Amino acid sequence: MKNIFFFSDVHFGLHDALREKEKERRVLSFLTHVDEHGEQLFIMGDLFDYWFEYKNVIPRGYHNILSKLSSLVEHGVKVHYIAGNHDFWLKDFFPNDLGIPVYKDPFQIELRGKKFFLHHGDGLALNDTGYLILKKILRSPISIFLYSLFHPDWTAPIAKGSSKTSRAYTGNKDFGETDGMIKFAEEKFHEGIDFVVMGHRHKPLEHIVGKSLYLNLGDWLTYNTYAEFDGTKLELKTWI
Repeated sequence: MKNIFFFSDVHFGLHDALREKEKERRVLSFLTHVDEHGEQLFIMGDLFDYWFEYKNVIPRGYHNILSKLSSLVEHGVKVHYIAGNHDFWLKDFFPNDLGIPVYKDPFQIELRGKKFFLHHGDGLALNDTGYLILKKILRSPISIFLYSLFHPDWTAPIAKGSSKTSRAYTGNKDFGETDGMIKFAEEKFHEGIDFVVMGHRHKPLEHIVGKSLYLNLGDWLTYNTYAEFDGTKLELKTWI
C-alpha cells in the first residue's frame, strides 16, 4: 500500500528567478516521488506566496507545478489543498481544472484508522487580534469583488503587498507555546486526535504527548521538509 504525504509553505514567487527555479526543481522532484509512492498528498497551505484567480486568468509562472499536480491526480493520487494565510483568494481553479479540492477551514479526517487534525496553523498565535482582523478583511466577498474589478497587471503589486502584510503579522511571533500551536494540538489530543499536522511557522517540529504527535511541517525556503505516513508512523523527513 502506498503512503500519504504532507508538505507546506513553499511560497513560490517570493524570491528572484534563479532561486525560484531551484525551488521548482526540488519540488518537482519531490512530487515525482509522491507520484510513484503516494496514495494521497496534502498541500498544507502557502504553496504560492500569493494567489488570486480571475474568471479566466490565473497567475503566470507556475505552469510546471500546476501541470505536475494535474498529472498526479490523473495517475490516481488524491491531492488536497488546505488554504494558508497566503491563499486568501483561491476560487475554483484547483477543484474544477486540476481535480484538487480546496479546504478553507481546518478539519478532522481519518486516515488508515488514525484520527488526523489538519490546520495550516495561522490564527493560533495568542492574542493575535491584528491577524484575525486582517484575515477577515482579505477573505471578505467585498474585498475579493473589489480586487477582481482591476486588471491583473495592476493588482499583482497589491497582492504582493497583502502577502507581505500577512507575513509581517505572523512572521515575528515567538516559537513554542506562546504561538498557541502546541497548546492547540494538546487540546486536540484530549479530544482523541492521534496526529495534528500544521505548517505556517516555517520551522519543523515534532511534539509527542503519550501516543499522540503534533508535527509542524517546516518549509521549502530553508528546510525542504515534509511528512510521510505509512499507516502506522507519521515521520518528518527532509527532501534532498
